[in-house]
Amino acid sequence: MTDRPPTERPMTPLLSLDHVTFAYKRRGRPDREVLRGVSLTISPGEMVALLGPNGSGKTTLLRLAVGAVPPRSGRVALDGRAVGGWTRREVAQRVAILPQLPSLPDGFRVEELVEMGRAPHARSRFGAGLEDEAAVERALVDADALDLVGRRIDELSGGERQRVLVAMTLAQEPRLLLLDEPTQHLDLAHQIALLSALDRLRRTRDLAVLAVLHDPAITALSVPRVLLLSEGRVVADGPSAEVLRPATVATVFGISLPTAVALGAGGESLPG
Repeated sequence: MTDRPPTERPMTPLLSLDHVTFAYKRRGRPDREVLRGVSLTISPGEMVALLGPNGSGKTTLLRLAVGAVPPRSGRVALDGRAVGGWTRREVAQRVAILPQLPSLPDGFRVEELVEMGRAPHARSRFGAGLEDEAAVERALVDADALDLVGRRIDELSGGERQRVLVAMTLAQEPRLLLLDEPTQHLDLAHQIALLSALDRLRRTRDLAVLAVLHDPAITALSVPRVLLLSEGRVVADGPSAEVLRPATVATVFGISLPTAVALGAGGESLPG
């Protein structure tokens, strides 16, 4: 008999949604369905942008991914296990989420807030250890926020606060990073720098990233894969340049084709 080469086992997705439907209950009125049969898988080392009009279910999808809300039907799994089968601490050790409008405590210094990202890994009540300090410094560098150390949170601009919040999620050292509009309040240079840093981290740390974004042009330049939502359904899922074609963007967002081209969707131009 000849020896057969070992077959590679398929990689278990870090996050998977299988035909997930979700609806918000409303007293005295029909439930409001916001996700309809959504399927998605993200593996370690992948970066995916989630785009769609307001109300298309983007934020709800992130909440489902961490088990904050249960699906009406379908299955949400983290590392191959139903997300509801993990404890909250176990989820926090694997997944970090940056919501769109988080409340921040005034009076804290930048480094103190970023250090809070280490809470899921805390082994002692007596402050941060060397490993925590190293993780905090790495996160500050990766989020381009090292120059803000020593300043109080309430002294920062909106863009500076956003960089600190991203650093806090990175300090958590998750395997899956969920970001809801992480580029809000950032100028163009910092938007591109942040997305470039996330792309580098997903490659060097084998990190999975799912980010809600709003700018098709910057997304097409910076993110390899896009999942496009409309009215709670997946319209397209694939390479950015293919998904974000001007005609598709115009249809989904309800804008004219010339406007979609002017916005730089898919990097295309109208034929002369």
